[in-house]
Amino acid sequence: MSCDIWRVDLPDGTVCAKRALPKLKVAEDWFAPTNRIDFEAAYYRFANTVEPDATPTVLGHDPVTGVLVTEYLSSSDYTVWKEELQNGIIRLGHVQQLAKMLRHLHDASRVNPKAAETFNQPDLIHPLRLSPYFLASISAHTDLEDELTGLVNLFETSRLWVIHGDLSPKNILFGPDHPVILDAECANLGDAAFDLAFCGAHLFLKAVWKPEYASKYEDVFEAFCAAYFETSRNSDFEARAVRYLSGLLLARIDGKSPVEYITSSADKNAIRSFARAQLKQPDKSLRSLSDKWFPRWAAQFNNRKTQS
Repeated sequence: MSCDIWRVDLPDGTVCAKRALPKLKVAEDWFAPTNRIDFEAAYYRFANTVEPDATPTVLGHDPVTGVLVTEYLSSSDYTVWKEELQNGIIRLGHVQQLAKMLRHLHDASRVNPKAAETFNQPDLIHPLRLSPYFLASISAHTDLEDELTGLVNLFETSRLWVIHGDLSPKNILFGPDHPVILDAECANLGDAAFDLAFCGAHLFLKAVWKPEYASKYEDVFEAFCAAYFETSRNSDFEARAVRYLSGLLLARIDGKSPVEYITSSADKNAIRSFARAQLKQPDKSLRSLSDKWFPRWAAQFNNRKTQS
């Protein structure tokens, strides 16, 4: 948890209000500047000039008190994508919409000098993402120091797009007609491949959590990638996404934000082993990474089912 969030019922309707916390509610000490809420507001405004309805509408923002007020999206109309994935509910049309929306936002930011200037905030992206994920994992994997610091350097030399920075299924709502992206506190000038990898890492981890749906998650991942790269594909971009994804898998086990739903030591070690191997000798394509990952968890589930 990184914010206080309130539902506020007003005479004219319900709104959502949030304020960033200086210390994130995780097991380890993790501090981050509270002015990140300003960049969430800026991201919502930027996104809605490019993709209307891509994010909640900003109704008010007070930098002095650090409060952001947006429209309220009711759970009767919108579901959290993570919950759908958890229950094996797959809406590939929405997944493809999300990927195309993300690509459109990335492409629009790439040619927008004003957006680049607004979101060029390295003092935010380091404490929010690069340090607690990649650098924090070094203490548990000292032999990978070069590879993990290399991911930070790779990101720094590829800061050409406005990125969301926290593109997790828990931060995406699926409405009746389209997805909505939430929680853009990590919005920054960065590497678009990081957004792709961040979302992909969550889908990879879902296969460990719910191996009975591993084949479905593979379909989701490949549909997402295909839609994102529909207009063009760049091998260097994809290779960066593979490296980030591998580092994020390791970080969700041994960084400052370990994934809460994977508790088995055997599963954690399997993730570590895969991620370590990829960091030392990465694949070049997301498809080859996917082919090595999802079938193993589907097969593991089928074997357990057969044995029982």
